[in-house]
Formats: sequence, structure tokens, C-alpha cells
Amino acid sequence: MKLSKDKYLKARDFIITNARMIERRLFDFHFNNGTMVGVFHAVYAYRNTDGGFGHGMEPDTASPESQPLFSIMALETLDEVGYLTKELILSDFMPYFESITTEKGGIPWMFRPKNNYPCEEHFKTVKEWAAVSTTAPLLGILEKYHIDIPWMEKAEQFVWDEIQRIQEKHVFCHLCTPRRLQFLQYTKNTAKAEKAINDLKNWILAIGVLCKDTQDEGWGLYGKPHSLNYATTPEHIFTSLFSKETIEADITTLISKQKEDGRWDTWYGLSEGMKLEWAGIQTLWTLKVLKNYDCIEL
Repeated sequence: MKLSKDKYLKARDFIITNARMIERRLFDFHFNNGTMVGVFHAVYAYRNTDGGFGHGMEPDTASPESQPLFSIMALETLDEVGYLTKELILSDFMPYFESITTEKGGIPWMFRPKNNYPCEEHFKTVKEWAAVSTTAPLLGILEKYHIDIPWMEKAEQFVWDEIQRIQEKHVFCHLCTPRRLQFLQYTKNTAKAEKAINDLKNWILAIGVLCKDTQDEGWGLYGKPHSLNYATTPEHIFTSLFSKETIEADITTLISKQKEDGRWDTWYGLSEGMKLEWAGIQTLWTLKVLKNYDCIEL
């Protein structure tokens, strides 16, 4: 099944009239041969003078404060469009990450807000200790771009220790899992990585990880993933976990979830504006996955 051209155009129009500039620039890059420079400028609009990224780069908070997760998101986005370089990483990102590194060698996921800007409740109670979900993808990026700095040694030991400690926890989260995989695919310790990747594969297929109820409003969202949340491209390392029939069925269901105005929705958002921002993120993600599987009539 393919998304019809008419429904694709509705999704396009939803993004360009409702989504944030960063999603609009990414859409332009992926679907209109837009430039990576446009994406760079959209990403850097969220950057602070301390080198970190804030200003609600994830729409669960309106706070301008720099956050480790948002800074990882900035790295991931620039990597996605091919803008990252070794020099940019070392000059614009690592000073911030090194400044927030904990005694264990890793960086936190988030910091509790120091002001009273609106934010979801989970930001107010976040544990500020080092996290594999931010440290692992940073290490993966450093390895990918052939960077070797002293900071990495203790950080890598922290990540291996955390992978062993948390094991299958957060595998249900299709946002945390690829960040762990980013490290495992680029680390020089290939023997450990092979075992850890196999563990991830086994855990993803375990009972209770994938959401089987396609009528569930949360199907495909946080905590209720389907096959495409992990197998985002036909070439992805996790795609072989799923049968062709499963992938095709989830593509059909995903296409059917599109709303009349062109969006794919989420339940997230403190305000109507933030809900639109999340919908823009979800709609762009869906279009990219469908394009990866050649399931859009362009």
C-alpha cells in the first residue's frame, strides 16, 4: 500500500502551515532537495551561549535552558542531513558536553528546570545523573567522525557498565534504543557490541514490547511501538527481525492513521500550539519512513 499523492500533499501542507521551522526545513531537505544549510540555521536557533541547546527543542518544555538531551538532538539532526564535521563537533559541542560530564564519566539525560517556565511534570522530577541514552549516542557520533579525545575513555566505560546494568530496560522506547545502537555500531569493541546488539534484537521481539493492538490510540507512540519504530528503513539492522507481512501490515495501518487535515497525531503537548509542534514532528517522521519504503506516490 502507498500513501496517495493527494494525502501526501495534505501532509506536506500540514507541515508547512503548522510545524516548527526545524521540521519545515527538514521536510524541505528530504522532499524538495532543500539545503542542509537551512537545517543548520534552524537547529542553531535553539543554541545558547554556553554551547548547549534549549528553547523547547523538544516541545515538552518552553524553557530556554540548555539541556543535554536537546544538545544530542541537535547533533543527531545535523548528522541526519550530513552537516556535521569533526571540527564542528569539537568546537561547538564538546565544550558543553565536557562541562556537564558527571564523576561517572557520562552526561545526564536532562536537568531539572531552574526557572518557572511551563514544562511537563517529568522534567521537574528528573534524576540528574549520567544516562546511557545521551552518553551512548554522543560516543557513537565521536567514533563515526573518527574523533579520539581523552573524554571518551571514561565515558565508554560508563556506557558499557550501564548497558550491563539496565539490560532490557527502555528497549520499549524506540527513541532510546537507536541511541544505544548508535554507539554499538561504531564502537571499536566489536565483540561486546555484537553481543549487545543481539541482546537488543531478542528484547525487541520479547512479549509485551511491540504494541499488537492497532486500534490503540497510542499505537506507534511512546511506550507502544510497532515494527517501523525500530525498522525505519529496509536496510536497518533491525528490519530482519520482522517478516515482510508484518512490515507491510504496519505500513498499511500507519497510512490509515492519517487525520483529515494531513497530520499524524500524538497525545503530547502542554498547549494547542505544542500539540501542533508534536504533530509536525510525528508527521515528518511518518513521511520519512514511508519514503524509505517507497510507499508514497510522489
